[in-house]
Amino acid sequence: MKMTRLIVTAADRQWCEAAAAAMVGFGTSVIACGVEIAVERELAPQETPDGRPGVAILAFAVSGKELEEQIPRRAGQCILTCPTTALYAGLIGGPSVYPKRVPLGKTLRYFGDGNQISKQIWSTGLGEGEPTETEATRYWRVPVMDGEFVCEHDCGRTEAIGGGNFILLGRSIETVVTACRAAVAAIAPLSGVITPFPGGATRSGSKVGSKYASLFASTNEGFCPSLRELTKTELPSGTKAVLEIVLDGASFDAIAEAIAAGVVAACEAVGGDGLTGITAGNYGGKLGRHHFHLHDLMTGREA
Repeated sequence: MKMTRLIVTAADRQWCEAAAAAMVGFGTSVIACGVEIAVERELAPQETPDGRPGVAILAFAVSGKELEEQIPRRAGQCILTCPTTALYAGLIGGPSVYPKRVPLGKTLRYFGDGNQISKQIWSTGLGEGEPTETEATRYWRVPVMDGEFVCEHDCGRTEAIGGGNFILLGRSIETVVTACRAAVAAIAPLSGVITPFPGGATRSGSKVGSKYASLFASTNEGFCPSLRELTKTELPSGTKAVLEIVLDGASFDAIAEAIAAGVVAACEAVGGDGLTGITAGNYGGKLGRHHFHLHDLMTGREA
């Protein structure tokens, strides 16, 4: 997949969180949402470009074109509109590091109706991954009713991985929910990875294709407890509920580490009696070349 990283800041944490929640809304799956997008982590003022409270957001799409369409649209409707916010690139480095760019202020500046102005700040690249030669970063200042909206001109995009997953099987929905929440909580602090579904999990695990030609994906009936007697099942005896955690990450290692952390946390939360198994969706290579083998990921880990 293609990925970008954004930083949203605001005068206080409440406005920052409100803007981020709107920005990532309806961003669970590229099947229908265009992008898979979620908050990566909160940022302290000393971690943001303007010294204010912030959040880092990761967004993934199946193509660069889709990312370039979705991000300005969400930024314009959800960040520009929110009081006191500003928007910056989250991948460190200009065109010399990330030559493929996603427009931000490049598009949003026109809201200023001719009253917008730009500023360039020159940098010699002081951080890891930044350009080694002097390079300018352009910012736009767009007048709005609470002052001005500051927005970086564009942001880089890069290759990334979407669709890592693991599936929790349990004896009751209560047990699986407890395990699921523990897994998502363990993944949340990790950098470079998101769990884009509501609360980090999905009950509507899908397979590739459908009996209906118009559908790209449909219910994974082998993991539906209610269909156990009607179709070939993948469920161990005693399984009453199933939830799937889907992960998108900046790298293979980021997803692998997150899966392992989530599996360990799920097991520790409910013990061996509550879960009947942990597995993962297997799509036979139809959804990409990256394969995460759970036995390999868990070797040497306590769970």
